[in-house]
Amino acid sequence: MKRLLSIVFLLAAFTCAEAKLTVSDICTDGMVLQQKSEATVWGTCDPRSQVTVTPSWNGKAYTCKADKDGRWRVAVETPEGSYEAYTMTVSSGNESVTVSDILVGEVWFASGQSNMEMPMRGFYNSPIEHAQDFVCAPAATEKIRMFTVPVKQSYEPLTEVDAEWKGAESATIPDMSATAFFFAYKLNQMLDIPVGIVSCAYGGARIESWTPKEILETYPDEDLSREAIEAQTHYVRPYLAYNAMLNPVKGYTVKGFIWYQGCSNVGKHEQFVERMNTMVSHWRECWGDKDAKLPFYMVEIAPYRYKPATEVSYASLLRQAQHEAAKVIPNCGIVVTNDLVASFEQDNIHPTKKLEVGDRLARLALNRDYGYSRVACYSPEAVKCWIMQNSNEIAVELTHTENGLNRWMEIEGLEVAGSEGIFYPVTYAYFEWEPKVMKIRSEFVWDPCQVRYGWGDFNPGNLKNVEGMPVAPFWIKIEK
Repeated sequence: MKRLLSIVFLLAAFTCAEAKLTVSDICTDGMVLQQKSEATVWGTCDPRSQVTVTPSWNGKAYTCKADKDGRWRVAVETPEGSYEAYTMTVSSGNESVTVSDILVGEVWFASGQSNMEMPMRGFYNSPIEHAQDFVCAPAATEKIRMFTVPVKQSYEPLTEVDAEWKGAESATIPDMSATAFFFAYKLNQMLDIPVGIVSCAYGGARIESWTPKEILETYPDEDLSREAIEAQTHYVRPYLAYNAMLNPVKGYTVKGFIWYQGCSNVGKHEQFVERMNTMVSHWRECWGDKDAKLPFYMVEIAPYRYKPATEVSYASLLRQAQHEAAKVIPNCGIVVTNDLVASFEQDNIHPTKKLEVGDRLARLALNRDYGYSRVACYSPEAVKCWIMQNSNEIAVELTHTENGLNRWMEIEGLEVAGSEGIFYPVTYAYFEWEPKVMKIRSEFVWDPCQVRYGWGDFNPGNLKNVEGMPVAPFWIKIEK
């Protein structure tokens, strides 16, 4: 009995000795905290012990009590953003941890699939235009920092990731998400404070990959058995990326979300709006955002020749669903990419122009979240279409064209069809001053019934408004 008690006491002592105060990887050296907020930091320690967090910017002590599993979480008040580096002391009992080189600024969460994951160095045979200009630029470690969550899957929710914050310099920029980097670069240029990005993307992931199992269990078409999941290509598997990548970092205080995804949901456009809305709602719950104050900005999937080719363009239907989702989801926006591909990229699902994508996402944020109301951020969208009186000209009403369009001639992607349903290209259009409509005609169509623009798996366009925002793809019937 004495021997048994001795073993028990030794095990208890060993357990106590092993208990260690930690901060989560995302809350370690070099992190960027959201300015003027109650920023959440967390970690582990002895179960039910008290933890005190003291940041250097105000010297206040913020305390909390760890739960039965030793997990602690506390919110600290942050100052206005600046390039000043701070420290933060975390203590519990006799243990203490100091987190150094903390910056306070604007923090955004970047997620989706491969076009968000795609690093500045590019993928094999898929470069990033202008990337080397930034790799060769002076270090900007105090201006842009990124925490890149490793690509991983798990059947059970994880609580930690093995990653660290990295500042932008020649050694680190090549591995940073290109879309997120260019987004951060534009924000930093305009706001002149640090910008932090939490990059959490998995190439090929579906919406269902970023949705928890308990929600997917309500979807009748999702077979969540281990056997069925293992039979799928790894990148489209449901909820595993959510468990391994999003769960460990969810709740890290951010200004908003940027999202580039959709290719793996092509063919599932009928479900897209509802499931996208459900996913965003759940994410906002994870961030304690009951009032949808955190913006969610999406990127339209780029033109790409999906195979096998079908008579119906499922990619166009998915883009249409993306725009519908952007209208249904509260505090949401979307940027158009129809003009950002070259003809030789029709079989490359990773277009090279990511600077423009990041720039357009930043425009949405600058206009809607930072008070730059004169920054153009919205793409023109077709509202209605009719035949002009006493004419065979077609009038298309477009939003966000107060100053007209960028071109009259050599238009690409614009088509008109008559009653026979055959579409013919239209290369000339005129934007009427009053009423403000795009007037078009086709010498091949005498009874126009439909107009479409950028419609097809790969049918790039070049129409933009005067401010440079591209016209969103559309297919619209002519009102009689």
